[in-house]
Amino acid sequence: MPNRVLTLGLTLCVIFAFTGCGRKSATSSETAGPDHKAPMIWRVGNGTEPQDLDPQTVTGVPEHKIIMALFEGLVAEDPKGEKPVPGLAETWDISPDGLVYTFHLRPGLQWSNGDPITAGGIVESFKRILQPSLAAEYAYLVYNFVAGAKDFYEGRLQDFSQVGFKAPDDRTFQVILNHPTPYLLKIMASHYSWWPVPVQVIAKFGPLDRKRLPWTRAGNLVGSGPFILQEWEPNHQITVVRNPRYWDAKTVKLDAIHFLPIEDISTDERMFRTGQVHMTYELPNSKIDAYRRENPAALKLDPYLGVYFYRCNTARPPLNDKRVRQALALAIDRESIVKNITRGDQQPAYAVSYPGTAGYTPRARLTGTIADARRLLAEAGYPDGKGCPTIELCYNTSENHRAIAEAIQQMWRKELGVNVELRNEEWKVFLDMQRTGNYMMQRAGWIADYVDPHVFLEIWETGGGNNNTSWSNTGYDRLLHAALAAKSESERYEIYQQMDAILVDELPVIPIYYYTKVAALSPKVKGYYPTLLDNHPYKHVYLEE
Repeated sequence: MPNRVLTLGLTLCVIFAFTGCGRKSATSSETAGPDHKAPMIWRVGNGTEPQDLDPQTVTGVPEHKIIMALFEGLVAEDPKGEKPVPGLAETWDISPDGLVYTFHLRPGLQWSNGDPITAGGIVESFKRILQPSLAAEYAYLVYNFVAGAKDFYEGRLQDFSQVGFKAPDDRTFQVILNHPTPYLLKIMASHYSWWPVPVQVIAKFGPLDRKRLPWTRAGNLVGSGPFILQEWEPNHQITVVRNPRYWDAKTVKLDAIHFLPIEDISTDERMFRTGQVHMTYELPNSKIDAYRRENPAALKLDPYLGVYFYRCNTARPPLNDKRVRQALALAIDRESIVKNITRGDQQPAYAVSYPGTAGYTPRARLTGTIADARRLLAEAGYPDGKGCPTIELCYNTSENHRAIAEAIQQMWRKELGVNVELRNEEWKVFLDMQRTGNYMMQRAGWIADYVDPHVFLEIWETGGGNNNTSWSNTGYDRLLHAALAAKSESERYEIYQQMDAILVDELPVIPIYYYTKVAALSPKVKGYYPTLLDNHPYKHVYLEE
């Protein structure tokens, strides 16, 4: 997500890239072919400079957008987001008890460097993400489901052969589960933590349990997806080009994709209007109404399975007192925020789980008045805000995030007498603060990794890789484990109702609104359909002449 305003020099650099100034000459992969047609290059605003491109160590949406071009899972996503479809595996079988998934790899599968993709190599890939010393934030998306995986991750099991990943032969890969998981294929298709990485390549650049190794740089990165990383110009452009060794290369229509880390969303929108990008990462809230009136064909306002919230560091006063967190939550006028600030058809959020996800809607919701909020703050020892420590609210720089933060800052000051200081940070610093707990309160968003209500609730487990709030509740943890072992969907959903009620009461995070995808997209772009996760398999995307 955008996190800092571009300097004038960087802005000019990006603009010159499209006029020929300051840009390297096109390589053979981007030049016109023998029929003299211009190469089909899709240029997209990607919000920010990615932290890395290692599928096993990143956590952000901007990173995900690029990784989708470079890697693929055993199963993949349908372009309309309707169901998982074959990927590296051409078929699969599920045992009658739902505990064993057997995947049959396509014949002749290759990594982009020509090495064969084998079932044994995939086993080694999962061993890497589960290494305790790698501390992969998304390891829980694997170890919560696979037999023996959590014991290995937490050091109780040393022998990885006892974990539920098996390779009976080079083209057969098996996953053995702790319990039936009917949404497993959705996770495997949509989330990169389940996409194999080339362990034999990574090992050439350093220890397998080390993050930020140079194997992800241009010239080093080896992938399995429809595109290859050709060039990574930091803070300027990432270029991917067609992968001739991709198993479905004949379907790929784009010659290249240029991902541009345009962190100032106003610059992103201007570049769209002048034809320098085909799609923005988002739009300034102030521009939405103008697009509705003047360019509705380019305006994307699609459902987007995510919640925008403020993360509380529950180890820091005054946010270590849930009454303070409750008071702050009740003093936010969400209706005003979505009507007057976000303006993109977002819905106010009074719970963490997204209503209607796979048929589940939380019954628990924030209720109360400003008078209730003031009473709670007084009970916590801060009547009318007197004596309450200043709350530092950090956001990754974006005019949209800033506008919301300034509005809430005023609400808390007016209604509660609480002083709030705003702090903006660039994306990488912001993520480091989140990971280390070096913050008091942060703006945040959680975009679903797959379409199931579990995705909004699993992250708040004690010690969870993406919890980052210092919040711990043993009762919540027990319910999570019970949900994983539930015998039916109805039983599982009733457990989720209890978990949502705990979150609404404890409020380690303060929900604000449910997302929509707000962006500008050129009508020339085809094969790009609205999906709940905003994932779009690039091999189906093309530009109309």
